[in-house]
Amino acid sequence: MSDLKMNLIVLENHVTRQRGGQELNLLEICRGLFQRGHRITLLYLKAGDLLPQYQSFCDRTIQISAYGFDWRSFRSTLQFLPGLIKLGQMAIAPNSIIFCNDYHFSLFASALSFFHQLPYVCYLQLPPINLNRQRKFGLRRVDRFIAVSQQTKQDWVTFGIERDRIQVVYNGVDLEKFKPAENLVQIRQQWQVSDDTKIISYIGRIDREKGLETLIKAAAILIKKGRRIRVLIAGNPVVHYSFARKRECEDEGMDYLRSLNQLVEAQGISHQVQFVGHLANPVSLYQASDVNVLPSVWSEPCSLGLFESLSCGVPKIASRIGGNPEILTGFADFLFTPGDENNLANCLDRVLDWREKDPSLETRCRQHVLDYFSYDKMIDGIEKNLLELHCV
Repeated sequence: MSDLKMNLIVLENHVTRQRGGQELNLLEICRGLFQRGHRITLLYLKAGDLLPQYQSFCDRTIQISAYGFDWRSFRSTLQFLPGLIKLGQMAIAPNSIIFCNDYHFSLFASALSFFHQLPYVCYLQLPPINLNRQRKFGLRRVDRFIAVSQQTKQDWVTFGIERDRIQVVYNGVDLEKFKPAENLVQIRQQWQVSDDTKIISYIGRIDREKGLETLIKAAAILIKKGRRIRVLIAGNPVVHYSFARKRECEDEGMDYLRSLNQLVEAQGISHQVQFVGHLANPVSLYQASDVNVLPSVWSEPCSLGLFESLSCGVPKIASRIGGNPEILTGFADFLFTPGDENNLANCLDRVLDWREKDPSLETRCRQHVLDYFSYDKMIDGIEKNLLELHCV
């Protein structure tokens, strides 16, 4: 821990756990830096269930109206400028750093950096998509990028960011919260699954890019082979921003959930697949599972669910895409071809019986996270990068 203490001005969108790991990850980073003596100011667009946690340790939590604007809309411009002017007049300590959690906020972060002459860090938890001229302009002023995986870094290097401007800090997980079950039988009883049935779980947002069709079709293949399995899918449909309606819209996510239910019906496996909704605390489902699956069909940067499952001692079966292979180094049997239900079914069939055939796998999974992806390692990496920038 350094004796130098920083003031972080953190930019976030919707402070809720229901959008996915990106929001939860930022909360843990801010909490960890606060516990090391740094001060946090949170700027956010939309309040959510994580806001009370931020308010418990932040110096200030400030809601603003917009991080960007549509130059064709006078109303949009009026939403953007007041927040920027207000923050331009705000008293800010000289040892402050702007920490932008999403490159979509880059214009606002760049303007704030310019007005206050502060260093500006952009945290890359996503590959470069939906980059308009405003966002590209805002990225020019970034002093340092921090990417969550080597693959995410490479995605941005391909986009055009100089390689030496991007540092990699992997996500981490709280090993005290996510740990193996002390009483597996009791945990499984909570999910009402019999001892002779294997539990395959998915925990995350319900979104097309997560490839849940592949999981459902793979489950159908196993069931037709005579496997006794139960598939538990936890999560809510993602809320997408509709550019046509100029607002967030639930229709697309709900349509996708309905299509998944129809697929389950069509495959004839309604009794073996259950959508359990959003879990505020997913630990018991991880613990009860025989395997947890991440069937993504997009360039998954660095899924928190990978670490959460492994730290609970449960194998994580993931598509061979994005940052997944570099995180599952040493677990090649856990990877399958994206979108290939036959490959996934074979992978699941191979791994499902690990408790009987290879019980030491639980320890190896957890040790992998302990060695490389602990919560403290993530905070160490973020803090080191911020302090290096601050001392330049």
